Amino acid sequence: MAIGKLYIGRKIRELRDAHKSTQSKFAERIGISTSYLNQIENNQRPVSASVLVALAEKFEINISELSSGEGDRLLSALSEALNDPIFDNLNMTAQELKLVSQSAPNMAHALIRAHQGFRRNSEQLASLSDSLGRSASLAETTPFEEVRDFFHFVDNYIHALDIEAEKLSQELQLENSDHRYTQLCQYLEQKHHIHVVSDKDSGEILRQFDPLTSTLRMNPYAAPSTRDFQLGLQIAQVHASELIENIAKNANFRTQEAFEICKIGLQNYFAGALLLPYTFFHSTAAELRHDLELLSVRFGASLEQVCHRLSTLQRPGLKGVPVFFARVDRAGNITKRHSAARLQFARFGSACPLWNVHEAFETHDRIIRQLAETPDGARYLCLATQISKGTGGFSRPQQRYALAFGCEISYAHTFIYSDDLDLSARASFTPIGVSCRICERTQCPQRAVPPLMQKIHVDHNSRATLPYMIEKS
Repeated sequence: MAIGKLYIGRKIRELRDAHKSTQSKFAERIGISTSYLNQIENNQRPVSASVLVALAEKFEINISELSSGEGDRLLSALSEALNDPIFDNLNMTAQELKLVSQSAPNMAHALIRAHQGFRRNSEQLASLSDSLGRSASLAETTPFEEVRDFFHFVDNYIHALDIEAEKLSQELQLENSDHRYTQLCQYLEQKHHIHVVSDKDSGEILRQFDPLTSTLRMNPYAAPSTRDFQLGLQIAQVHASELIENIAKNANFRTQEAFEICKIGLQNYFAGALLLPYTFFHSTAAELRHDLELLSVRFGASLEQVCHRLSTLQRPGLKGVPVFFARVDRAGNITKRHSAARLQFARFGSACPLWNVHEAFETHDRIIRQLAETPDGARYLCLATQISKGTGGFSRPQQRYALAFGCEISYAHTFIYSDDLDLSARASFTPIGVSCRICERTQCPQRAVPPLMQKIHVDHNSRATLPYMIEKS
């Protein structure tokens, strides 16, 4: 897919501000005029290839970091919002959307939030028409959604927290340890005077901390990777509490509920970064060519923990392969998601039924592969597998999910799963979409609903797979 013109004025301005440089000095350093730099920063002119090269040489930055990141995710969310029929007379071009997301990101966020409120309000009014008088708050973003968007738009990477967790991991020498559980317990006992005990009567509770007695009760029937993670989460609460509190406060959430949910998310982030420290995990993933099962064994982590951590490798100057990651339940709900690739998950509705993540529920204990192509022409290596979560025992409930993981085809060679696949043959790629409601494919036999922005035609004398035809725009 051809790379379009880059309007990245905001990122250029942030780079200049970070180096505390005036426009004239910054322009002189990269060999352009001050007026040209001013036009670039105000997105009146795109950045040329020579300017990108100069920026990379003078400031030792990765060019890909300038042209990706929040802008891609924000552009995807904005595009999905504007595909709603209420905007069908605007006819905004892709370039206009890109300019808005790059030049006025706060305005884009405001529009997305307003559209979310409109959707929720419309859905509730349709199903609860008899209770309009007590539904004033239905248009508000839920605390969970607000926190989800927070992590989404910071690229699922929290630098200060990641650095602090890696530092502690090195101090505890966890990188090459086969006794992490013992080491983590000893750290809590010696450093924070928290006594860890096994509680066979804990039922479905994984971790229970009593602040009065400084006792942490752990479920002995949980998987070792789960127990280690829960210890890491407890360490996050006592070791990085102030840092986590400040990060959550600076996010400026609208409700206390969102603030508390975010703190849980940040504690989970710290635990993952502690057990899978960034630099070592980054190099090991490259060395093992992203073999998820080997990484799981190497770090004593679950497949979900490994996939999630790979999706957070966004450290400036040491980025990992840009991947997408999602966890899907049997009903098709995406319960966890992040994408550093161009593939962005739908914010509303279920995932494409042609995506191999749904097939994972039929193939136990096996990673399945798919070569897929989205309507924009981008191609991906998609991996999927089923996982079960629970505290063991016949009578205990088991949660079943499918994990979806992958990368753009240009990075497929860094994955061991691509070795025997024909990446050059177009016929090898399954055409998939993001969600039926915004997918532009007109001939898809698995379509659940018509696309929002296209008209349909019903022929009563003819019937194909679908009971209607989609008119091409």
